[in-house]
Amino acid sequence: MPRSRIDTRERILQAAYGLFYAKGFARVGVDAVAETAGLTKRTLYYHFQSKDELLAAVLDRQGELALERIQRWSAGLKGDAEAFVEALFRELSRWASRPGWEGAGFTRVVMELADLPGHPARAIARRHKAAVEAWLGQELAKRKVRQSALAAREVALLLEGCVALMLIHGSAEYAAAAAGAARRLVSVR
Repeated sequence: MPRSRIDTRERILQAAYGLFYAKGFARVGVDAVAETAGLTKRTLYYHFQSKDELLAAVLDRQGELALERIQRWSAGLKGDAEAFVEALFRELSRWASRPGWEGAGFTRVVMELADLPGHPARAIARRHKAAVEAWLGQELAKRKVRQSALAAREVALLLEGCVALMLIHGSAEYAAAAAGAARRLVSVR
């Protein structure tokens, strides 16, 4: 039974995401992606003209999925702004404690591409991070935080710094410290 074009594309995206996340964009070749997807390199290039185009498509797809997960997760949260940021960092700690955790994929990709400011993956990562910050702003506004957009930016800084330090030190304990700072930040607004 022949596979559909959409199924093949999705297999490539899933294989590429798994490899890029585990090993980094620069260390993964299209040969490895094609092999993991169970396809020929020619088939991969039929769907994506370049490795850069593949990375952009992977990030677009993962950004959509990540925002959906974040929104589903937050839909059930009750409580004030302090309870919200506490839950946010508790969830971050839980995520970072999972075996094989390698940090935030969007941030890692941008670090790898630091010398390529015009790379499409950097623009996609920027849009994703802006969408997360906007979501934070909406959640804080719902919880009556004044200057919710500014507070969201500050919480986003705490999140990114927390992820970086947890990755560097291999310890999710930084989430508790960041949660305390975030609680104090939203309580004074």
